Amino acid sequence: MDRPTIAIYDREGATYADRRGVQRPERVRAFAAAVDATGPDARRLDLGAGPGHYLPLLGSPAVAVDASATMTALARTAAPSAAVVQADLAQLPFGRAAFAGVWASKAHQHLPAAELPLALAEVHRVLPVGGRFDLTVFAAPDGAGTTEEVSDDRSGDDLPGRLFTWWNPDHLRTVVEAAGFGIDALDLVAARHQDAHPRIEISATALRALPDHVGPGMRLLCCGLNPSLHAADAGVGYVTGSNRFWRAMAAAGLVTFDRDPRRLLLHDRIGMTDLVKRATARADELTTADYREGVPRLEALCRWLQPAAVAIVGLAGWRAAVDRKATTGWQERRLGPTPVYVLPSTSGLNAGTSLDDLVAHLRAAADGPGPPT
Repeated sequence: MDRPTIAIYDREGATYADRRGVQRPERVRAFAAAVDATGPDARRLDLGAGPGHYLPLLGSPAVAVDASATMTALARTAAPSAAVVQADLAQLPFGRAAFAGVWASKAHQHLPAAELPLALAEVHRVLPVGGRFDLTVFAAPDGAGTTEEVSDDRSGDDLPGRLFTWWNPDHLRTVVEAAGFGIDALDLVAARHQDAHPRIEISATALRALPDHVGPGMRLLCCGLNPSLHAADAGVGYVTGSNRFWRAMAAAGLVTFDRDPRRLLLHDRIGMTDLVKRATARADELTTADYREGVPRLEALCRWLQPAAVAIVGLAGWRAAVDRKATTGWQERRLGPTPVYVLPSTSGLNAGTSLDDLVAHLRAAADGPGPPT
């Protein structure tokens, strides 16, 4: 989360709490009822809880997280029975599937736009398949336009200095879906007396899927064909021991931590996504149409985050989606501004490609295509 924004909440939290209150209580109660229906001890997380205004309506057992020390102190007062934790919403100190539901009201909008995918991957990680996620962020003032970050001089903020990201609803839908969620409802709500701008409200369900691990400044974006069910369940692509992706990445000197896509992004500046987001038991369950439908999403991702290069891991998928005569190596087709390198599948079933060959391909992709000739 944006550090200057946290500092403002630390300094002005009490004043903020006096000016703000619960909005759309019926939506909060609907979320609480959905979580309650999953079982008597279903835990719910108030992510970016602020002064804890929503906690009394969210039900119990509840855990509140906020990055501001002032806000966490206020939340403890607002809901003494709730567990309150000071933590960054982009790095949650909880295990997999720790909560049945996550409520996040106007907190993720304080992240730079390009950092939202990784924060949403954290939300997906702490939810089980079928878990409920309710997200609220500000929309652009006209309800459309492009996603952009604004400072206090343009936000009309009564607590100046905070960073806001105004989201385009269609772009936000794409980012949430790529984080492994199915969207049940997306509503654009007009500005009300507490807010100067319209809001986007999303209710979503965690799918058996593998979230994108992408962000700003990627030197390479590795794109698989689609995740296996094992990968979706683990939250890690190429997780099985028979797949040689992580071994080849290590041998190529590209990875610092084994089977850790979050650290791969943050420490090694290499992102991970898939051409087809749907997880399957076998790759042959996908059709040519599945691959082709994945290309526009991947191209839009490259236009947005502009990785230095994208490596398609699996020649068969690129042939099905783009060029049936393609061979491995750099391709004529770019995805937005991003050059594309295609390498063979890293699956252990691809016995015709050695580990040394995969290492050479990955090094070539990471080195980039070089200047035009």
